[in-house]
Amino acid sequence: MARRPLAIGGVVFGAWMMIVAGTWQVLVGIAALVEDEFFVTAAGYAYEFDLTGWGWVHLIIGIIAVLVGFSLFTGSDWARALGIAIAVASMIANFMWLPFQPWWSIMVIALDVFVIWALVSVGDRMRFPDQEPDR
Repeated sequence: MARRPLAIGGVVFGAWMMIVAGTWQVLVGIAALVEDEFFVTAAGYAYEFDLTGWGWVHLIIGIIAVLVGFSLFTGSDWARALGIAIAVASMIANFMWLPFQPWWSIMVIALDVFVIWALVSVGDRMRFPDQEPDR
């Protein structure tokens, strides 16, 4: 199987974007846990949770996203599948976080969309010629 630099480059860039988005999630999670008065809450929002709870959600998703982002460099199928799942979870969490930090949420959602596109579009082209398929 021939190596496809564009496909591999897309996943490498997607992995770095997942690491960046995960780091952003960790930072907003820590901010919500430490200083929840920093965030302005909208009254009557349908997905109203305690900001400390949101802090934990963002912190956990962020940590997992960073770890999965680094594991994407191995080229394994499980890392791609988990990367897609975490990016979808991140998109949902940030959609529900929109009233608290709209621009931040939109940036993370945009990064997650690119990560999903990169991980879905590469298929088996991520494999280097000397790699065996996952079993």
